[in-house]
Amino acid sequence: MSVRVRDLLNSHLEELRYEPLPKRIRAQAGDDTVIDTRRALVVWEPRRVVPSYAVPARDIAAELVGEDADGADLPDPNWLGDLRVYDPSIPFAAHTTDGEPVAIRAGGRTAEAFRPADPALDGYVIVDFDGFDRWLEEDEENVGHARDPFHRIEVVHSSRHVVVEHDGEVVADSTRPYVLFESQLPERYYLPREDVRTELLQPSDHHTYCAYKGRASYYSLPGAENVVWFYPEPLREAAEVTDRLAFFNERVDITVDGEPAGRPRTQWS
Repeated sequence: MSVRVRDLLNSHLEELRYEPLPKRIRAQAGDDTVIDTRRALVVWEPRRVVPSYAVPARDIAAELVGEDADGADLPDPNWLGDLRVYDPSIPFAAHTTDGEPVAIRAGGRTAEAFRPADPALDGYVIVDFDGFDRWLEEDEENVGHARDPFHRIEVVHSSRHVVVEHDGEVVADSTRPYVLFESQLPERYYLPREDVRTELLQPSDHHTYCAYKGRASYYSLPGAENVVWFYPEPLREAAEVTDRLAFFNERVDITVDGEPAGRPRTQWS
């Protein structure tokens, strides 16, 4: 009997998962390199869809101290399509597998970490990405979170007719979209600014970071905060969408070639 590949990939979502990395991974606190390893793993705790770095304790140039085992309460998971998952908005301290919370203390700084109680990960410590100022994969800076080796983005040029409406008003109309496909996420339509009613956009101070696309800046629409984003200086994998505008499918009405695209269920719904 056939099986849909996505169902196969998601069939172990409830389990602790890991994958060895061939890259050199470093973490810096200020000017100090606290982690430097060629034996890193990426680890997904149960129901997590974004991985964390796990590194051998011996490759951490800092003191590891036991912490309160209570951790953070698990909030309700978010929707990702028809799945209920823990996305990056769920704090690192909310663990979904057995183990021991620890702290990495170096140079007057403390970063959260976690020793999973799993034989395959013996000697490893899962590290909070946000606990450090800078992460490097080889000599390239990484932002947002640990990169998933099975995650990819693809930018495809299109001539499909994309219309974006908010509260019944057309705010964009384009036949020149670049469609960005990203693993497990809805497709995003990046439109040239000339095809968007930019006079309706309100500048925002909001920014987010994507490990695959870089630092995003935002605009709001009346009654819809931070619903439009763009990448002024994206990472090279997303260079083609530089300064193009994308709208959250979850919060506006998009039609493609006259057909409603619908509003997917995600953490941004």
